Amino acid sequence: MCVQCSSCRLRAKWNTYIHMFVFLQKVFIYVIEDDKAKSTEPFTTGVRGQAPPLVTTNFQVKDQGNASPRFVRCTAYNMPCTADMAKQSQVPLAAVIKPLATLPQDESPPYLVDHGEGGPIRCNRCKAYMCPYMQFIEGGRRFQCGFCSCVTEVPPHYFQHLDHTGKRVDCYDRPELSLGSYEFLATVDYCKNNKLPQPPAFIFLIDVSYNAVKSGMVNIVCQELKTLLDYLPRENPEMDSMVRVGFVTYNKVLHFYNVKASLAQPQMLVVSDVSDMFVPLLDGFLVNVNESRLVIESLLDQIPEMFADTRETETVFGPVIQAGLEALKAADCAGKLFVFHTSLPIAEAPGKLKNREDKKLIGTDKEKSLFQPQVGFYNTLAKECVAQGCCVDLFLFPNQYVDVATLGVVPVSTGGSVYKYTYFQAQTDKERFLNDLRRDVQKLVGFDAVMRVRTSTGIRATDFFGSFFMSNTTDVELAGLDCDKAITVEFKHDDKLSEETGALMQCAVLYTSCSGQRRLRVHNMAVNCCSQLADLYRNCETDTIINFFSKYAFRGILSNPTKAVRDTLVNQCAQILACYRKNCASPSSAGQLILPECMKLLPVYLNCVLKSDVLLPGADVSLDDRAYLRQLISCMDVAESHVFFYPRLLPLTKLESGSLPVAVRDSEERLSKGGVYILETGLHLFLWVGASVQQELLLNIFGTPSFSQIDPNMTSLPVLDNPFSERLREIIDSFRAQRSRYMKLMVVKQEDRTELIFRHFLVEDKSASGGASYVDFLCHMHKEIRQLLS
Repeated sequence: MCVQCSSCRLRAKWNTYIHMFVFLQKVFIYVIEDDKAKSTEPFTTGVRGQAPPLVTTNFQVKDQGNASPRFVRCTAYNMPCTADMAKQSQVPLAAVIKPLATLPQDESPPYLVDHGEGGPIRCNRCKAYMCPYMQFIEGGRRFQCGFCSCVTEVPPHYFQHLDHTGKRVDCYDRPELSLGSYEFLATVDYCKNNKLPQPPAFIFLIDVSYNAVKSGMVNIVCQELKTLLDYLPRENPEMDSMVRVGFVTYNKVLHFYNVKASLAQPQMLVVSDVSDMFVPLLDGFLVNVNESRLVIESLLDQIPEMFADTRETETVFGPVIQAGLEALKAADCAGKLFVFHTSLPIAEAPGKLKNREDKKLIGTDKEKSLFQPQVGFYNTLAKECVAQGCCVDLFLFPNQYVDVATLGVVPVSTGGSVYKYTYFQAQTDKERFLNDLRRDVQKLVGFDAVMRVRTSTGIRATDFFGSFFMSNTTDVELAGLDCDKAITVEFKHDDKLSEETGALMQCAVLYTSCSGQRRLRVHNMAVNCCSQLADLYRNCETDTIINFFSKYAFRGILSNPTKAVRDTLVNQCAQILACYRKNCASPSSAGQLILPECMKLLPVYLNCVLKSDVLLPGADVSLDDRAYLRQLISCMDVAESHVFFYPRLLPLTKLESGSLPVAVRDSEERLSKGGVYILETGLHLFLWVGASVQQELLLNIFGTPSFSQIDPNMTSLPVLDNPFSERLREIIDSFRAQRSRYMKLMVVKQEDRTELIFRHFLVEDKSASGGASYVDFLCHMHKEIRQLLS
């Protein structure tokens, strides 16, 4: 090609564009559909280093010695043998662990093992718990630890003979010797102050300021709690829940309620000195629901009436959490606070905040300060909450800036959750809020939890991401740990690994169950080790890598400008792909983009992370929204982060029972004027209706013959007696059942103003905030790779 000829250069560039466009057309649909087609048999976990099916595939798991991918997913199932090799590849080595994940009905929950007063059997040196990787020697009298190789005596009560292969003859009768996940009943030595714990308590703290009452929130919460108290978490569905409950209302002052069973009416006690918080009553504050039911119901009926005419607009927030914490301390138990809050706490009190939302700082070096807490008070409070096992769930109903970055500190540090309902309207938002609240109150949760990750010699856990607190470098402390929370752990080499033995990881979580039992949940994982880069690239999981990258980046914006964080991500991704191209791919022309088989979707997903509202906000994205998403994603599992970054878009022209339509790519050019599509993001659910859609389809879905008659404000579809309507509603219900947050349905008519919101989630297109389209990003990535190679 002549040096001067610009037309040649342009033609070469366009050839590259066309090649890439054809490439990405094919790749996306095939990767996901191909995995579904391959995964017809149950996934058995007995093979070391075997990558599981993708999170987009429905599959059954059979535990045969490694933890199910529902509990643990790794970025790589074939770890590099050396630190140099890991550095060369730039592939992050991490695991996303969801210790209390809910399993489908056709999979049995982890077995509970009771070793009596002696407690669980452990390695003498590294304290790893008994698991399938322990090697029994000397006829079964001792065992060698798979993690540190130390030899430990087998206690007499645990002794068993070995068979001709060196396995214990009772191997398959003991979950801890044959399964990847199980639980031990912990002894009193594993309890605080060597004392068995009390059952936990739930405290409901309700903002009764003017905004809270006017929006209808107070009335809705009080009405719902009357029913919800029958569904408090319990170990055995046949038994009553052992969780006790308490109630507080607040604005500028706090009102505690005595709901003792012997009272004819509830009693209110007011604490107006919020600078020195105390609980004005002990007996009658935390009660058994069944015993005090009549008094509780009377209170919940009275609260909305008592504050119906309030004019108080100012609220406190710090003292509210202090009140719940002090109540749990006085009762000597762990528990959870459910805080329903509406506004920036500007009343004179500890933890008082000021409005610091400043659009001028966005994109500057000072932007990072807006994601950090405004005052140190909440960090100290969070530490105290964790020490007591006091988990905080915060339900926010803001009409303006409330500083989520600061208010979220205690929920995030205690293993709790933040829910946000901006401009809450009872009519349209009640369903979403109530479904979130019901799930939050009922879901499986452990209290006063400590998680430790042990590894075999050669690697160690160096970094952790999620909703928790750490007072040292090894123990992840969680006042509460529920079935939706994932903790992401990064590993680094501290020695050479062996291809023969592979690498081992054991995650142990000590927690108090909702009935007050101290338990240890253990998950084990063995992966292969490799000395060839090609083996590493063959066994990676892109969805888990993206989960790790997003958490790494979203934490990075606390200390770096967002542009620097985006550049770091692009650079690392380019290095991963350049290393593959240089060391593993067969020789080809420089104009070709060559990606590893299991990373074909890495560029499209990475572009979605780069364009997310946290790293590249549009003009209409508030600082609170960005802080909220940043906190939310920090504890997402792989399935939720996948659909969050790359939403699921399904055409609804034909619906067959039992199977879903094949998803199409998230791009406007995929939408047909004559079609109807459903888009799911894990937080939102859209039904897009094309302007030229057939009358029959409109009648089947909406019961109306014309496009103009569709009500765009509807949040649920009409119940119509036809197979299409029934199947569509089934699909919507199944999507909602898969997610930890309830997704409100939004009907979007083509060329309506709400289409702007919908288009924001068509992530392959260029975004309004300046994010690149997938094609442009792929070309940019190709250029970066070529630069690194040259």
